[in-house]
Amino acid sequence: MSKATDKEVATLLSTKNGLTYLTVNDWTLVADKANRVHFKKGDVLVKKGLAANGVYFLLKGTAKVQLHSLPTRTIGPGEVCGEMSFLEDEPASANVIAEENVEAYHLDRATLQSLFELFPHLASRFYRSLATNLSRRLRDMIAAAGAEISAANRK
Repeated sequence: MSKATDKEVATLLSTKNGLTYLTVNDWTLVADKANRVHFKKGDVLVKKGLAANGVYFLLKGTAKVQLHSLPTRTIGPGEVCGEMSFLEDEPASANVIAEENVEAYHLDRATLQSLFELFPHLASRFYRSLATNLSRRLRDMIAAAGAEISAANRK
């Protein structure tokens, strides 16, 4: 298991697209139970069509989220991936590939569930943060689709 440094907790707390409702104590609990994992440039963190079996919280480096027909999105320190597969207990809907060397915390489903049973307020803040992130992404996709439609109509 991993121990969080103050710098890592600060990174996880300060990211706009991270789990914004988690507290310093929440992140300390999460980091204590997480496995620290490393990926080299080009390594796959999450593979489309396969169960992610947990979530990754990026500490260092960037990764690209690849959807077949939609623009690529880049995630960085403090952001999460594998959350949709985790939430729905379904295969991943996208590939997440390291753009450079990546260091992350990984928490599997069983570890997260046991944390949530022990600390229900952590679960509440975790799921609220995920809901906010997914809502923001959906709004961004709607705005991008609207811009594409407007541009097509002007032609």
